[in-house]
This record gives sequence, C-alpha cells and structure tokens, in this order.
Amino acid sequence: MTLKVDTAAPPRPPGSRGVSGHRASGRGGNGLARFDLRATPYFLVSPYFVLFTLFGVFPLGYTLWVSLHDWELAGDKTFLGLDNYIELIADGAFWNAVVNTVGIFVISTIPQLVLALMLANALNKRIRGRLFFRLGVLLPLVTSVVAVAVVFTQLYSRDYGMVNWFLGIFGVEPIEWQNQSWTAWIAISTMIDWRWTGYNAIILLAAMQTIPKDLYEAASLDGASPRRQFWQITVPMLRPTLIFVVFVSTIGGLTLFAEPVMFEGNPTMAGGATGQYQTVAMFIVKEAFRDFDMGYASAAAWLLFALILIGTLINYSFTRRIGGNK
Repeated sequence: MTLKVDTAAPPRPPGSRGVSGHRASGRGGNGLARFDLRATPYFLVSPYFVLFTLFGVFPLGYTLWVSLHDWELAGDKTFLGLDNYIELIADGAFWNAVVNTVGIFVISTIPQLVLALMLANALNKRIRGRLFFRLGVLLPLVTSVVAVAVVFTQLYSRDYGMVNWFLGIFGVEPIEWQNQSWTAWIAISTMIDWRWTGYNAIILLAAMQTIPKDLYEAASLDGASPRRQFWQITVPMLRPTLIFVVFVSTIGGLTLFAEPVMFEGNPTMAGGATGQYQTVAMFIVKEAFRDFDMGYASAAAWLLFALILIGTLINYSFTRRIGGNK
C-alpha cells in the first residue's frame, strides 16, 4: 500500500528574487570575481618569472651576444659571428677539457648513484639508531669544499699519503696522483662521491618511504626474497626519483669546478702542468678572467650548455627504461 501526500511549496517571502533574477543582477560582480580568479594566480607567481627573467634569461641571452664578438674587458668589441665557435671546435685544449670533464663525470657519478641507492635501502630498514645514521650521511654535504680538498690532497700525497701507504702494503709503488689524467680523475672522483653520495641517498630514502607497504607484504606472501623485492618493487617505484637524481648529477658533474681547482692547489685554472684534469668550467674561467677573452669564454659556455643537454638526454634514455618502457 502506497501513501501519497502532496504538499504545497512554501510561500516565497515578499521581495525575494528567483535564481535567474539573482544571477542576472550579479553579472557585474561575477565578472569581477571571475577575473580575480584568473588573474590572481598569475600575479602571485609573477615574482618568480620576473626574477628568472632578470637573472636567468637576460644573462643567457647576453652571453650568447658576447659569444659572437671579440669581447675583451677593455678595448673594442668586434662582431665575429660564429668565428669563436669555429675556433673553439678546432681547439685541442677545449676538447681536452671536455674529455677530462666526461671522464671524471663517468667515474664519479656511476659509483655515486649505486652507493646512494644501496645506502638508502639500508637506512630504510628497521635498525637501531636510524635517525643518527640518516643525519650522519649529510655531514659531508655541510663540510666546506676547501676542507674536503685539503684532507683529500693529503690523503693522495705521494710520500706521506694514506692511500699510497695502503697500496704499498700490497707492493704498489707510490703514485703521483696529480701527474696523470686517470689518477687525478680517480682522486677527484672520490672527493665528489664522499661529498654527494649521502645527499642522493637521503632523496632516494624519502622516495622509498612513499612506497606502499602492502606491496612488500604481498610479495613476501608470494615467497619473494628481500633481494627480489628490491629489484622488482623498490627500484621500479623509484623511477621518477632516479630520473631526477640522474639529471641533477649530470648537471653537477658536467659543471664541475670547485673540487679540481682545490685539488690543483695553485688556482691557475690550468688543471695541472699539461691540463690533465682541467674541466670545461675551469677552461671557461681561465679564458674569461686570466686571458680576458670574454667572447671565447662565452662560446665555450654555450658549448658546455649543449654538452649538458646531450648528456641529460643520454642519461634519460637509460634511466627511463627502469621499470619498463613508458
């Protein structure tokens, strides 16, 4: 049995307006509110773009303009077109700096990322004093670059260095670490790895803690070992963070400057007697502020920018394959 009751709508109070009347009378206010909603976000983010234009876009464009000139700190500025780039491509000293930069980058970055990943995985486990160890891995980052260089220069000293002393136990003759390219690359790479491995480990650790625990529990029920869980769950889930870390490491590695300058001891920007560990950044500073050829240095800076783009694309093509092609 159905009971149907019809109730009349309550009377509208006098002077009230319908919905259409309210919208019609408020068109001006709504238009202002709509404009405010659209314009306010742009106004709030505009300081960043203003500062980026002043300190990013303008210096970039000005450097490109300088690279097209014979530009010295004092004297006439002569327009040369692409002559600086043509001369730079044929400059053996520049390509020596490129080889040194890429060599140090490869030797330092690959072990650095592998160690950071393993360290982050260890710190993600339930161990005593986790907070102490997590804070400890950041101590090298807050250490002065000068202090790091002084300590490592002493470690790699030929006569009294601890590294040569340790190798001497196995019958290895003392090594002049600064005299050859590959030995200098190794010494500088250890400085970089000691300083930046903990930083990358903390970033990876933060990403690991966002992985749902249910995935590990389900994998354990299926009989997956911790090693298999690491490679089948942890690493694929870290793919976006790994791409970010690789990008940052690529940019930092190809613009390397402080460590080799401090390792040289005498900051002539030559990178050793024969330029055996001179990086592109050192080459640019040498051309600009020791030889006072700003146009040539600006051209080298733009080629370094192209080198960073190429290196980033190559590393991205490898990193994006982690966890499957997407």
